[in-house]
Amino acid sequence: MAQKTTLQEFESVFPKLEKVLLEAAESYKLPTQALDWYKKSLQVNAVGGKCNRGMSVPDSVSLLLGRALTEDEYFQAATLGWMTELLQAFFLVSDDIMDSSITRRGKPCWYRQEGVGMIAINDAFMLETAIYTLLKKFFRSHPRYVDFLEIFHEVTFQTEIGQLCDLLTAPEDVVDLDNFSMEKYRFIVVYKTAYYSFYLPVALALYQLDLATPENLKQAENILIPLGEYFQVQDDYLDNFGLPEHIGKIGTDIMDNKCSWLVNQALAIVTPEQRRILEENYGRKDSAKEAVVKKLYDDLKLEQRYRDYEESIVADLRAQIDRIDEAKGLKKGVFEAFLGKIYKRSK
Repeated sequence: MAQKTTLQEFESVFPKLEKVLLEAAESYKLPTQALDWYKKSLQVNAVGGKCNRGMSVPDSVSLLLGRALTEDEYFQAATLGWMTELLQAFFLVSDDIMDSSITRRGKPCWYRQEGVGMIAINDAFMLETAIYTLLKKFFRSHPRYVDFLEIFHEVTFQTEIGQLCDLLTAPEDVVDLDNFSMEKYRFIVVYKTAYYSFYLPVALALYQLDLATPENLKQAENILIPLGEYFQVQDDYLDNFGLPEHIGKIGTDIMDNKCSWLVNQALAIVTPEQRRILEENYGRKDSAKEAVVKKLYDDLKLEQRYRDYEESIVADLRAQIDRIDEAKGLKKGVFEAFLGKIYKRSK
């Protein structure tokens, strides 16, 4: 039977990887002050999250093998998982600067911490390059080493073009609902979220076991990208309709002028009068105007619209999972596990 990793087990691998990264920096005779800075950046930005992306790698390897992993297999899979967490850390440090965010994981964003400021931009670059230091150290002799390199480069670029489209479509200080569309929304979601959060961990697991045939990768992509889109739609729904005590934050998509699923659904069905209400109240840093938009969402019955969408997409995903060809080592259980984690989640 496959074994599910725990956060504690996964986090226990990081000190070994941190040691490798610090030794690599030290090999260039990096002064102590800068080395200590790098260590702090790694500990603050890479560690401390939920690690869902990272833990998905050993979980997927275990499901593909149908058994618990040996110590060496687990270390390899967890190391690949930590590379996804380093990629996430690189994106988050950068994203927080671009969005002028205040907090991250309940603490001030890295760039807002004492003495950091715009040094955080360079720290983000160093978090990204840490991926390639670890790949060279632990996977240089792996038969799929070049594939590992290429997928990290490709997924990084995909996420960056998704972020570019997001920044151009919905700048916080310029509200233009004509700029929104479901087509743009899907592009942003697929490239900014789905590839690195859903496809990457499974692709890495397939590469680790040398099961990454073109057919297996394509089957995985065909399920995991719509699954990632569903996850983001759900996130947008919870931002407005979820309970803060469940989701752990107060939703801000309306005030932040986000090109969210909800506003795009609203734009598709509003009357001219309701459109005017949206135009006057959406994307304003004003809780009274936010309340007007929330009431409009209720009037438009967007909660029921989401429920209908969820049942439809989940039925489609289950049908796709049932059709998976397992002849070349892919397993339905990998995708059932992902779907199980997010279906009808409340946080």
